[in-house]
Amino acid sequence: MAQAIAEAINTNGQLIAEAGTGTGKTFAYLVPALLAGGKVIISTGTKNLQDQLFQKDLPMVRDALKVPVSVALLKGRANYVCHYHLERALSEGRFATREDVRNLGKIAKYAKATQSGDKSGLADVPENAPVWMQVTSTRDNCLGQECPQHKECFVLKARKEAMEADVVVVNHHLFFADVMLRDEGVAELLPACNTVIFDEAHQLPETASLFFGESVSTSQLLDLARDARLESAASAKDFAALPTTTDALDKAARDLRLAFKQEGRMPATAAADFKEFAPALQRMAEKLEHLSSLLEKQAERSEGMQNCWQRGVELLEKIGKWQSASPHSNIPLSGEDGNDNAVRWLEIFHHSVQFNTTPLSIAEIFSRQIGGHPRAWIFTSATLAVKRDFSHYQSEMGLPDARTACWDSPFNYPEQALLYVPQEMPEPNSPAYAEAVVRAALPLIGASKGRAFLLFTSLRAMQRAYEILVAEFDRRNLVYPLLLQGEGSRNEMLSRFRELGNAVLLGSQSFWEGVDVRGEALQLVVIDKLPFAPPDDPVLAARIARINRQGRNAFLEFQLPRAIINLKQGAGRLIRDENDRGVLMICDPRLIGKPYGKRIWQSLPPFRRTRELGEAERFFADHVARSA
Repeated sequence: MAQAIAEAINTNGQLIAEAGTGTGKTFAYLVPALLAGGKVIISTGTKNLQDQLFQKDLPMVRDALKVPVSVALLKGRANYVCHYHLERALSEGRFATREDVRNLGKIAKYAKATQSGDKSGLADVPENAPVWMQVTSTRDNCLGQECPQHKECFVLKARKEAMEADVVVVNHHLFFADVMLRDEGVAELLPACNTVIFDEAHQLPETASLFFGESVSTSQLLDLARDARLESAASAKDFAALPTTTDALDKAARDLRLAFKQEGRMPATAAADFKEFAPALQRMAEKLEHLSSLLEKQAERSEGMQNCWQRGVELLEKIGKWQSASPHSNIPLSGEDGNDNAVRWLEIFHHSVQFNTTPLSIAEIFSRQIGGHPRAWIFTSATLAVKRDFSHYQSEMGLPDARTACWDSPFNYPEQALLYVPQEMPEPNSPAYAEAVVRAALPLIGASKGRAFLLFTSLRAMQRAYEILVAEFDRRNLVYPLLLQGEGSRNEMLSRFRELGNAVLLGSQSFWEGVDVRGEALQLVVIDKLPFAPPDDPVLAARIARINRQGRNAFLEFQLPRAIINLKQGAGRLIRDENDRGVLMICDPRLIGKPYGKRIWQSLPPFRRTRELGEAERFFADHVARSA
């Protein structure tokens, strides 16, 4: 794999490389990248992986190779303390809780001592603490060169270090946000860059879709109202109309959220079914327009006021564009103007509504983005192919001419692991399916003495299974600790799982990938259903309709490959090194009963397979005997 990557770097080629768990993918791309010289951007799936690469893997490989390579870590601006907003928060002094006040004191102290300003360096304040929003900047509210604290800016310092470094570690969100918005510093790095490496590259189609589209949220309007109110108090106390108008916008944005009874996604056309929606949207746009006109008159009073005015104008334009499906949008809309390129949809969150326009295919846009300057592009993950066929990924990403290669995991799957599909399971859409999953899994949870992940395709199924397990554990006097996703951060949950040594963890999407538990603590992975994306998702529904309109088969070309790639991620939690042993239990009867089932299990590692519960139980008994 390292040789193939070295060749791609030398020839400025494109390489899509799948390598199974345990092959050492990170070393396989770091060694040739560091030896080749030149500037390298490495993009990972998450900030956690970014930190691991920067703090552990890169220094280890650099020291082993003895190459004088400088390395920088670049995150999105929301990860760095902003001196201007910190100062404003300290002087304003209005907080929802005492904990916010305590956390603000810790952040102020940290800002004086830290070199990087990266919030991950302050473990005492949780990453999701509300106060962070008040002491970091966004693309909207950053004052740029007009900022009085411009010279001390942590974001600019991080970008300067990235410009000077040989290797820069970013994440996918940052990479694509920058490619489209030119806001996070990556665009400045690309011209000098010789190689771009995407680790966890299976995430790219989803991430790129987010950023190649357009979106605007009522939370941005609430932020604007808050910032305009603060700027008014600081720079325009004599202008009484401004606070009243910000309050009116705040109320209109919240009222729009109240037009919907529940959270979820829906196509733009479905919003018409909510009679409060159209008038509430119109009122919100009018209040925003009124605030923008007042801010324009006060803009010269301060840099902050001018920034608020510019944000108001930009938000008004985005909302107007979404409302009218304007032909001036850079993405023509699916079925709404006879074109077939994008879909408009809404996402309803607990406190906000987001208006989205998403491209149905990113292939053309992405291939345009990576054209031009000759450089190497490397895409690697444990899950990119379907039965060693990369055509699905190539067509999604617009990489028809990329070289593809596959390296299997070095583990002895027939000896180390067993794939168990229980018999007599009901259809996955039946009301009693969650109960059937728990009933089928309980004997193996006992045989493995806890030490299990139960992975679900929906939060609702996960919650239901948890309730049943609590009752069953009580009834059967089972004492294995039960952990439920959401009881803490993912890292906290994993630490507890490892420390307990006999826990049963129930998780949904966030535990299907990027989770590494080695050794005795994890010996059973139960997957409730084949992870087909819900067909009522507006973006997926529009993509399926588009493929079918073109006379192709959306299920075989799009839905099935995606489900296989997701399933491979979930299955990959089980065997993480050469000493791991365990059972992968897939409860979904479609794996056996449907014609496409064979294609799915043939894409998994070569587990020994069984449908007999007794054989799965014996697997654990044999392991205990062998350990003794």
